[in-house]
Amino acid sequence: MVEEENKGVEETSISSESLEELDEEGERENIKKIEAALFVAGRYLSIAELVMLTDVNPILLKKILSDLTDKYKDTGLDVVEQAGKWKMDVASDYRDLVNKLATGQSEFSKAEQESLAIIAYKQPMKQSVLVKIRGNKAYDHVKKFSELGLVNKKRDGRSWELGLSDSFYDYFHLVKGEKLGDFEGG
Repeated sequence: MVEEENKGVEETSISSESLEELDEEGERENIKKIEAALFVAGRYLSIAELVMLTDVNPILLKKILSDLTDKYKDTGLDVVEQAGKWKMDVASDYRDLVNKLATGQSEFSKAEQESLAIIAYKQPMKQSVLVKIRGNKAYDHVKKFSELGLVNKKRDGRSWELGLSDSFYDYFHLVKGEKLGDFEGG
């Protein structure tokens, strides 16, 4: 009879240890799901989107996001929050390096990036206005953007009207109609 009582105590301690192990394993699995979702998305995800993708409880999700922010703080990656949405991104110190590695060189020069940002902010806009703002090199920039299919050109008198194409949104992993970060005051 004493053996049976001891056996019952052992089973209880084993099962409580097993429950703790299962909880820890479940938490590690949730962390992995959230990391994978943030890594692959390449854009900001809301808490609701992350819950839908990972099936992680929103309260636990917020704690994990906070822990991941700390975990990646001093690495080549960042977990960042902006306006209640979360994203995993290359740390700002390494973006130029990663861009060069991914394309063999910087995808767009700084001047091209600035011209494209102005088009995105002011669209639709006349090419002549862009040239006044950016200088004659803007003609080359618009030609490149047009060849890449990022910008639509439509004749407007003696100039061209410029606007973003659907390919622009695909290229930069954006949703058409969403604010383009700081470009639209957000």
